[in-house]
Amino acid sequence: MIRTLFIALLALTSLTIQAQTRIQIVGKVVEQGSNAPVEFATVAIINPETKKPITGATTSLEGAFAVNTTEKNFEIEISFIGFEKRVISDFQITNNRVDLGAVAIKSDSKQLEEIVVKGEKSQTEFRIDKRVFNVGSDLSVAGASALDVLTNVPSVNVNIEGQVSLRGSAGVQILIDGKPSILTASNDGNALGSITADMIESVEVITNPSAKYEAEGTSGIINIVLKKEEKKGTNGSISLNAGVPHNHSLGFSLNHRTQKFNLFSQFGVGYRELPRDKTAYNQDLVKGTTIYSEGEEYRNEKFYNIILGTDYHINDRNVITLSGNYALELEDQPSSTDFSKVDSTGNVVSQWNRSEDTDATNPKYQFDLQYKRDFDDHKDHDLLVSATGSFFGKSQSSDFLDQTTSGSENQNSIQQTETDFDEGKYTFKLDYTKPFSDGFSLETGGQYLLNDVGNDYAVRILENGVYVIDTTQTNNFEYNQDVLGVYGTMAYERKNWGLKLGLRVENTELNTLLENTGEKNHQNYTNFFPTVHASYKVKENISVQGGYSRRIYRPRLWDLNPFFNIRNNYNIRQGNPDLLPEYTDSYEIGAVYNQDVISLSTAVYHRYTTGVIERISYFKDNVNVTRPENIGTNNATGLEINAQYEPFKWLTFNGDFNYNYFVRNGELEGQIFDFTTDQWTTKWTAKLKLPHDLDIEVVGNYRGSYETVQGHVSQMAFLNLGARKKILDGKGVINMSVRDVFASRIRESFVNQPEFNLYDHSLRGRFITVGFSYGFGKGEAMTYSGRRR
Repeated sequence: MIRTLFIALLALTSLTIQAQTRIQIVGKVVEQGSNAPVEFATVAIINPETKKPITGATTSLEGAFAVNTTEKNFEIEISFIGFEKRVISDFQITNNRVDLGAVAIKSDSKQLEEIVVKGEKSQTEFRIDKRVFNVGSDLSVAGASALDVLTNVPSVNVNIEGQVSLRGSAGVQILIDGKPSILTASNDGNALGSITADMIESVEVITNPSAKYEAEGTSGIINIVLKKEEKKGTNGSISLNAGVPHNHSLGFSLNHRTQKFNLFSQFGVGYRELPRDKTAYNQDLVKGTTIYSEGEEYRNEKFYNIILGTDYHINDRNVITLSGNYALELEDQPSSTDFSKVDSTGNVVSQWNRSEDTDATNPKYQFDLQYKRDFDDHKDHDLLVSATGSFFGKSQSSDFLDQTTSGSENQNSIQQTETDFDEGKYTFKLDYTKPFSDGFSLETGGQYLLNDVGNDYAVRILENGVYVIDTTQTNNFEYNQDVLGVYGTMAYERKNWGLKLGLRVENTELNTLLENTGEKNHQNYTNFFPTVHASYKVKENISVQGGYSRRIYRPRLWDLNPFFNIRNNYNIRQGNPDLLPEYTDSYEIGAVYNQDVISLSTAVYHRYTTGVIERISYFKDNVNVTRPENIGTNNATGLEINAQYEPFKWLTFNGDFNYNYFVRNGELEGQIFDFTTDQWTTKWTAKLKLPHDLDIEVVGNYRGSYETVQGHVSQMAFLNLGARKKILDGKGVINMSVRDVFASRIRESFVNQPEFNLYDHSLRGRFITVGFSYGFGKGEAMTYSGRRR
């Protein structure tokens, strides 16, 4: 049925695109006095009563323009940076044509001075439907990865394992340039590492998305917007970073814009080390035995990244974009862990060392083809069609050596593992927007997402000088998931208020196969996801909005795959092929206040989630196996406050506070998991603009302790510092950042059950990075972000 709806949607879209009587406006924009052509000036057709744009175009390299409209009553507005705006209301229409000839505009020296002073965006922008975090203003993550950037984004938290959460919930959908990406699909939190901060323009946080967005992600959407320069002519930037522990990268961008083409590219290469100190114990309260472990793990990576693309402007109304991204990661993961086993009397029974040597090759590539059509009758009347394909592979081999150092028990063993992982993802998308008046508009569209994954995992044990397959842990897991969705939204906006209603329908078909046992899992289900959004402007600087949406979290490959990871054979992670999706109903009421020196965004929200996925610890013979399970419901109510305050031109404060109160109800195998708890997080940023183009930034993060279904997680606080010095008339930038200044970003978790106790302590440590970037041609240093796509 849903596929029939998708076909009907395409037919409806084609019928709605109709030809209408057009009036063509032509002319040439020149500079007053010199009569030199003004290229890339904006020519807007505006409504003379509401002053809202109807349609528009940009001038060519010769200053010429041609724009069409179906409106009979309009004015023509011509503008460009550094020039005074000119509005033309007196003209003649002859044979459906307006010929303005040469239109002279005068330079505005005052505006040019303001551009120099205000060349940097504010760090956080509060909008009615989302918050936008501008990475170019964030000094403390210079030279860092996309994962480090997310650490500083309001409402977002990243734990030491790299797991991203939004408002305390891990069910978040991460997009790149508004689309699912192979770089965000992996269960590995470090998969975003091949994207450096220099490549990112902004991060958008959408806590209550409309039906236009796919329903995946119970806590909302994080959209990472990559830089794509669109300045006229040829321009580029180069950046060089070095750090301790080893964190070195070289980035290069080159862009060329002509009348018909915009060519954009980014190249990156680097090497980094991610050490982690770990301490843990597994305590058997029945037998009285305890396994202690302490060691250091490394994840060392060489990475290469290239992005190439082009926009082809067929004419003023039609644009085709073709882009591709290739990334390669070469991993080396050496580690060494010391173990000791203690009996019920406190005596050490045995001690041994487990060492690991792991190598992995991870190729990733993605292509994106997009067509956009802007219609003449209204600036927001457009059609967008896109196709995206991506691939992620991992070829990994590991050698484990256990050597007894003391005690009566022999722990000697040698193991090998091999992983051959392949994932292909394909997304086909159509979006159509049709305004019927200044206040009423409709959106409709569809998306078809295909995900095909295979994971071949083998474990071998050395016995009598020969490696033998361990059939209890070796498996080949296949995962195929197709999601087809269609949506429609209706928006009605007046001067001070607006209402938007939407409905999305998604059909999911999931098939998994564990080849070595023949175990299959087939699911096919259709869900409806309604959305409601309303806004009211109390004053020009005060807005109130409310929203409701229904969301889903579908189990990922690593949630479903029942393979054993033996990196630490006393703490094993396992998937559950019978896992079902989570569903969340999300409600939110918020307000945005903007004044000259202060911006404030507040929200009260409530999320009701069913089929909550929790990782449960199963304990036997001092071995802890964690496995995801669907356990009951979660009622979460929270308060969020985001603020930006600029008391002086040289000083800016940003604050983010989030408080959650949870009511958990659930049962598994006769055990009740009913409890209440709360959690709060806060981030505070102070940014100082000192003389001689020197900026300094201080960022403090705190996350309070909170209960889990089987234990609790301790509180955590850490501090980041950043500094930046502009040189060479702003073309060059020297930066320095220190992340986790006091090495206090520690993850400490406890599991306390009647028959066992677990403890885990992880520390990444302090990271220091220095860097230099330089802009050439008509570009700027990479500190500045280009215009969005």
